[in-house]
Amino acid sequence: MCLANAFILAMAKVNGNPKYTSYRNGRGLKQPVKNLLSASGVKLISGGGFRELEQIQNYLSVYKIIVCNGVSSYRVIFSGYSLLNQKFYLLYDTGILKVVTNLKAAMANWYICNACDTLYNKHKSVTVSSLCTAKPPCFKAKLKYCGTCNRWFLSEKCFQNHLAIKVKWQASLSVE
Repeated sequence: MCLANAFILAMAKVNGNPKYTSYRNGRGLKQPVKNLLSASGVKLISGGGFRELEQIQNYLSVYKIIVCNGVSSYRVIFSGYSLLNQKFYLLYDTGILKVVTNLKAAMANWYICNACDTLYNKHKSVTVSSLCTAKPPCFKAKLKYCGTCNRWFLSEKCFQNHLAIKVKWQASLSVE
């Protein structure tokens, strides 16, 4: 239920829901969690993973869900898609998803590219695509998903550039 609790808490924070504080203290979550799981068709019998994240992202299409892998690795392991600019960040650390209300503070003042949600330890030039390192940067067309790193790319060309620089790791997620 950690996965669903994190989504309810994140949505309450983003929307300024007056129940945010009680949700944060673990009160009143049962029914909203049940409603979210029922509406999205997600079954969390043995925990959740990327498939369940994707299902919830599809249901919550007005939000862009970004999951970072712990505070030590500084990697975005899931970046959903949304036509709107409402985002929420979750931190995956030792099998638990935590809602991040201030990503720069949580990641010790790292820079964040708002276009692609990539974290940097120093400022990057805007003349390079932060997703695939192309010069000039790629422009948004039809989004393309990479199943290896669980991220969306701005276009087929951006995705192909990403593949050319070799995907070096495969993200994993298992939430109790």
